[in-house]
Amino acid sequence: MAYETLDLRYDGTLARLHFTQSERGNPMDGPLCRDLLLAATEIANRGDVRALLITSGGRFFSVGGDIQAFMRDLEVLPQRIRQWTADLHMALARLARLDVPIVAAAHATAMGGSLALIANCDLVFGARSARFGSAYAQLGYSCDAGATFGLASRMGIGRARRFVLLAEVIGAEEAEKTGLIDFMVDDTDLLKRAEEAALKLADGPTRAYGEIRRLFRTSLQQPFEAQLEDEAQALIRLTGGADAREGIAAFAGRRKPQFKGL
Repeated sequence: MAYETLDLRYDGTLARLHFTQSERGNPMDGPLCRDLLLAATEIANRGDVRALLITSGGRFFSVGGDIQAFMRDLEVLPQRIRQWTADLHMALARLARLDVPIVAAAHATAMGGSLALIANCDLVFGARSARFGSAYAQLGYSCDAGATFGLASRMGIGRARRFVLLAEVIGAEEAEKTGLIDFMVDDTDLLKRAEEAALKLADGPTRAYGEIRRLFRTSLQQPFEAQLEDEAQALIRLTGGADAREGIAAFAGRRKPQFKGL
């Protein structure tokens, strides 16, 4: 499939999604939101993808919302936002429901909606020179793209609220300390480190990863007893699968397991 704002290709069981509008700062505009939905659908329709790596290029990972597009006709902006978020939020919902772990590599500044996208990934690598910011309140806007969930689950509700209310921009070191990113690495090592993690996940027990992803998403949203039962049901589903049997056999045989994502 041809995309306008991104490139999606496959390296064995690893899907690589790369934003390609670097000359424009990879803005989170209508075309990008639409492409993300199409890409999420394409990945969901494939049975061979076992990890996803998200990267970008240029001076920014993404500048966030396209302010120039906002300014063209402020009277119809609410209608545009309705359409853009319909595409973007469905894309994020579909990615969240995959068994596939998602790794992000932020090589440069990520703002607004792109930061929300990063925050909702499973592992985030940030370049030492990268910066991370929430400009929503500065524009008189509230959050989108799952920012309130991703930022709160990573930073804690209080720190995330402060981050958004004050429209903070923080460096990679502070982002790592608050949990906004998982690993701060030297700029020259960023892609290598992120690829290593993504490839490792792509060789792992994919169904187990999917259950783990879903369980953590509901961990603070329901009563403890309900979460316990969800954990039990997930474990029951997995123990009859090939990967769980391989994991036990490999552990008993003191060898490295060969998972197939089954």
